[in-house]
Formats: sequence, structure tokens, C-alpha cells
Amino acid sequence: MNHPLRAAFLAALLAAVPAAAQEVTLKVHHFLPPPSTGHQKVVLPWCERIEKASAGRMKCQVFPAMQMGGTPARLYDQAKDGVADVVWTVTGYTAGRFPKTEVFELPFIMTDAEATARAMWDFAAGPAAEEFADVKVLALHPHGGGVLHVAKKPVRTLADFRGLKLRAPTRLTTRMLAAFGATPVGMPVPQVAESLSKGVIDGAVLPWEVVPALKVQELVKFHSEFDKSQPALYTTVFLLAMNKGRYASLPPDLKKIIDAESGPELSARAARAFVESDANGRASASGNTILTIPAAEVEAWRKAAQPVTDGWVKDMNGRGADGAALLATARELIAKRSR
Repeated sequence: MNHPLRAAFLAALLAAVPAAAQEVTLKVHHFLPPPSTGHQKVVLPWCERIEKASAGRMKCQVFPAMQMGGTPARLYDQAKDGVADVVWTVTGYTAGRFPKTEVFELPFIMTDAEATARAMWDFAAGPAAEEFADVKVLALHPHGGGVLHVAKKPVRTLADFRGLKLRAPTRLTTRMLAAFGATPVGMPVPQVAESLSKGVIDGAVLPWEVVPALKVQELVKFHSEFDKSQPALYTTVFLLAMNKGRYASLPPDLKKIIDAESGPELSARAARAFVESDANGRASASGNTILTIPAAEVEAWRKAAQPVTDGWVKDMNGRGADGAALLATARELIAKRSR
């Protein structure tokens, strides 16, 4: 067979390969290091499930710790624009872009993490759907209740916040820390360890689970947490999202696998992984001083944080939405999913 005929024959063979036989490699990008909970217990297991369900025809190439370039604040745009096929990020890293979804970042909103994850999914599919119109949402979830980690002095009361420079992950936690009397410093979590070691900040609010990955327990001496019977001081909204064009390009059977491995169950599974990892994070700090804020003091913190919630409601009203109704919906969804 001469060269032109051979080339034509090969082209015909390739054209005859059914779409179902296509092999797909998804580029997955996120901001945390490989030892982190997000990498080990959310991203990798999801990739393993879609690979198994597709009999190896759909795989992931995972890039942790921003290995594809950019900053954590750019991850959502990387999914939207197709720089990455899938990203795992924090919605609050792009302040003001997800104003309705911020309701879950308000102080003392979250009770049960898994219920909150399912509520986030419901909320994103309903009142906040337009905020995620540029991507295919795969999961939304919180971390466990936020904890205060401070280098040089314990925080037992509101008065102890004065004079402290504390890292905040989102716009609303920034406002909360300011309401408590601290000087908030906004930054993504990968910057926390270096900022603590250089004295740029005196402490940070973080969930327990991420403490070992950042070695925070070696950089601080004091930790202030809430009793689990109390609502969480705060949480963060994590988003696993896929480029819409990449999803649309998949054969129907692979789309079905993505759909089956997305949604409220994946969201709840991710939340559960984070909460379960809190125990190891807490254990890593066993040589430090761990304080539990008593209920009476928690109430004082809640009152101090109320203007943050009121301000968010007013802000939403100014955007043409009913802030009070959105807040009530979020609380109702969490309560409904807690049953």
C-alpha cells in the first residue's frame, strides 16, 4: 500500500472509532499541597471513581499547589476559560463574585457540616444559580468549624482580640474579625505559614484539618475552639467545578459518569472528609494550649458578629435581592438537610 493510500486507510480507521472509545484526561488544578485533605480525600478519590466507572477511559492529571500557574483567586476563571478542565477552589477567594453564596460564610451559620454541604448544593442550584452559570458545578462543601490559632497569647474573650493581626480567608471573616476588635489580614491559606513565621500576622482562623499540612502547630502556641454543640464560628465554601465546554465535549456515557459522581452526595462526602480530618489536625497540636470558649462567651461573640450578618443583608438588598429571605433560605436548607 503506497503512502497516500495508507494514510487514507488509517484516517478512515480513526474516523470509525466510536465516540464511546475516546480516552479523556482531565487537567485538575487546585491550591493546596499533596498532603492536604482536599488533595488526598476530595480530589484524588473523585478522580479514582471516575476512572473506575469509565474502565480507565477517563482519567485525571492532578496539579496541586497551583502547579499550573496563577494564584488561588484565579482558579475559578481557569475553569471558566478552559485553562484547567476541573478546579477545586474557595469561592471567597474572589471577593464579591459570589455574593449570595457568601451567606454560608457568615458567622455562626453552619451547624452540621454534611447538612451544610447539601444545603450549599441546593442553594447553588436555586437562589444562587446565576453565580455559577459559567461552569459546571460538581460539588460545594464547607470545612469543619473554624478555629483560632495564635502565636503568642491565648484568646479567651473578645477583649483578647485587641491588637492581634489575624489572617482571614474571605471578605466576611475579615469583617467578623474586625468586629471582634482584631486587625484582619486577608490571604489564601497557602500564605499562612510564611506569614506566621515572618510575623506578618499573629495568628489565623483555620479549620483543624489543614493545620498539619501547613505545620501551623509549630508556628503557634494557642488554639481557641468552640464546643461542637455550638454553631461554627465560621466556615468556607469550597467549589469543585468543571469547564462547561470540556463537559459538553464528552461522549454521552462519560457525561453520565461525571453527573453520577457530582451533586449533593459528593458535596456531603467532601464535608465528611474534612470533619473527620479535624481530629488528626487537633492531635497534631496536642503539645500546645487548646482552649474551649464557654457558651456564655460564645454568646458575646455572636452578638459582636451580628453587624456582619446585618451588613450582608443590607448589601444584598442594595444589589436588588432580598437579603433577609436569602439568609432565611440558607438556614432553612441547613435545618432541612440536618433531619
